Amino acid sequence: MTAPARFTKTDVTRAMKGARDAGFGHVRVAIDVHGNMVIDASDLPTIVARANPLDRLLPK
Repeated sequence: MTAPARFTKTDVTRAMKGARDAGFGHVRVAIDVHGNMVIDASDLPTIVARANPLDRLLPK
């Protein structure tokens, strides 16, 4: 059986709206491995570049 959620969809929505109302242009909410809500907020967009194992096989 699974444990009950520590927070609801409403809590996530409130966190995002709060960060937007505080003036942040880009807000990201994630759930970490321990079940905690992690909020990343900034004015600048972040570019996430993940290493792809096929990049070393294919020529550029």
